[in-house]
Amino acid sequence: MGTFSIWHWLIVLLVVALIFGTKKLRNIGSDLGGAVKGFKEGMKEANDKADEDATAAQTQRVASGETIDVQAKEKSGSQSS
Repeated sequence: MGTFSIWHWLIVLLVVALIFGTKKLRNIGSDLGGAVKGFKEGMKEANDKADEDATAAQTQRVASGETIDVQAKEKSGSQSS
């Protein structure tokens, strides 16, 4: 009993189509596609909102007069004159 051949899968597909009907299978495919599309849009909106929140926090920090203390490093290397 090895792997199934293409004929086995075609028979399984035929039985499933007979049981559920092609219209029902088409509706399931359409619903699944709509769910995937909605999920992608939701993820995009979540990423956009996260970016907006980060930008708003940065703007609020600058507007409130907060300073960020950092150390500057001097660029080393020879410069030609």
